[in-house]
Amino acid sequence: MSTDSFAWITPHWPAPTNVAACMTTRNGGVSQGPYHSLNLGDHVGDQAPWVAQNRALLESRLNLPSAPQWLNQVHGTQIIELPYNGPQPPQADGSVSRDVGPVCAVMTADCLPVLLCDKAGSVVAASHAGWRGLAAGVIERTIETMAVTPESLLAWLGPAIGPEAFEVGEDVVQAFVSQQSDSQQAFRHTSENRWLADIYALARLRLRAIGVANISGGGYCTFHEPKRFYSYRRDKLTGRMAALIWLTGQAQI
Repeated sequence: MSTDSFAWITPHWPAPTNVAACMTTRNGGVSQGPYHSLNLGDHVGDQAPWVAQNRALLESRLNLPSAPQWLNQVHGTQIIELPYNGPQPPQADGSVSRDVGPVCAVMTADCLPVLLCDKAGSVVAASHAGWRGLAAGVIERTIETMAVTPESLLAWLGPAIGPEAFEVGEDVVQAFVSQQSDSQQAFRHTSENRWLADIYALARLRLRAIGVANISGGGYCTFHEPKRFYSYRRDKLTGRMAALIWLTGQAQI
């Protein structure tokens, strides 16, 4: 078993008292090799018993009320509502819960995890926002599924690839600028047909455009912190972290 201590990030945001949330790091599990150590992805080539043990560690260390609802993420905009009784795992890039118990979860290794809740503590959501999903409207679709006013929402942006490491082509720039002209500010031109993209800034612009003003998080770089985070762009063969959010009861006013 790994000697790493189980480590996670607790969001610093003004969420209601009945909203619990966390983001795992790569530390605290049993996986070996390129997946060292708390790999939670069962689709990346890691040994299934190690992944199962890591997921069990996650549930016990965080005292989760239920097993997280894992998704088959495809960089799309499909959002499911929990509890979910369909095929396992469902093909989706986000989930929403209004009930105490179900745990919304998205896995990442450079893509942006976005956690959402309303100020009343009545609904929570987790969204997987890689650049394709972000440009396609995964955050907007998640908020639409939450069915509360965007002005009532709080958002937390979890660890993703940082603006000094996320090199993209003109196609990515146009995917955003063609929809929202001020997205241009989130890109820095470095050479012919190459740009550095700030996925945190892109997410904030889209959230604010639909009325979400209370946005926390950001500032991490999965690519530049190999001892703390998995990064697909850095390593290709690597594990996955998870961003989790769930309701624990009624909010205390």
